[in-house]
Amino acid sequence: MNALEHNGYTEAWRTFGSSSSRPRAILVISAHWYVNFSAVTAMTRPKTIHDFYGFPDELFAVEYPAPGDPAVAAEVAEIVKPTWVGLDHDSWGLDHGTWSVLLHAFPKADIPVVQLSINADRPLEYHLELGAKLAPLRQLGVLIIGSGNVVHNLRRIDWNQPDGGFDWAHRFDDAAREHLTTSPAGIVGLRDHSDFHAAVPTPDHFIPLLYIAGLAGAAGSTADVLVDGCAYGSLSMTAYTLGAHCPEQPHSDIAAAPLPNPAVVPPDNTNT
Repeated sequence: MNALEHNGYTEAWRTFGSSSSRPRAILVISAHWYVNFSAVTAMTRPKTIHDFYGFPDELFAVEYPAPGDPAVAAEVAEIVKPTWVGLDHDSWGLDHGTWSVLLHAFPKADIPVVQLSINADRPLEYHLELGAKLAPLRQLGVLIIGSGNVVHNLRRIDWNQPDGGFDWAHRFDDAAREHLTTSPAGIVGLRDHSDFHAAVPTPDHFIPLLYIAGLAGAAGSTADVLVDGCAYGSLSMTAYTLGAHCPEQPHSDIAAAPLPNPAVVPPDNTNT
């Protein structure tokens, strides 16, 4: 729903995009391409995928007509070798984990975008290491975005907390922040956190964070908080940047977008 809204989170994404140098291309690791293989989209015109249900018609009408870039996709596959990443020429496109953010960050949709799938068969360490292997792309003008939620438990949503989080959600979000801003390489240690299973009932929304941590580790750097906050009790909206200097965001009117009818919120394992 944030794709349709203007709030503190979407304004932070917009500020990030407007204050960044124009990249040659954008590579997105989205929670919503969670499959049993590693692949990168390699079509020239990726379709806008509306991979959800129960939402307003206005959301299904959204299009993000950014071009793809088969050459960049080939670079991704080559640069991570010997890790195998296949080229997807026709099965996927740009899902809502990608376009709901890019609509705000890069609204003109004139920068080539490719997506990298999340391989559900691999352990957390694989994704951290793959993130580090992607690091040379940043020097080649490719902006890398991880799109998910540090805390994402749809079964425990509290409709009475549109702008707040449960204590366990804040604890886990704070622990993730500590890692990202001080020691990104230790991020997989969060699986031993006492609140991990509540915050991460399925790993799809958490794994994109590992790619950012891997990139930070490869750069010998740490991440910065772009915007933070929790919504509906069991969702974290915290976002991080790496090597980007954005104007500081005000923390008023940070409220997340309203969710649709509770009866149609999908289960956490929808992506599996």
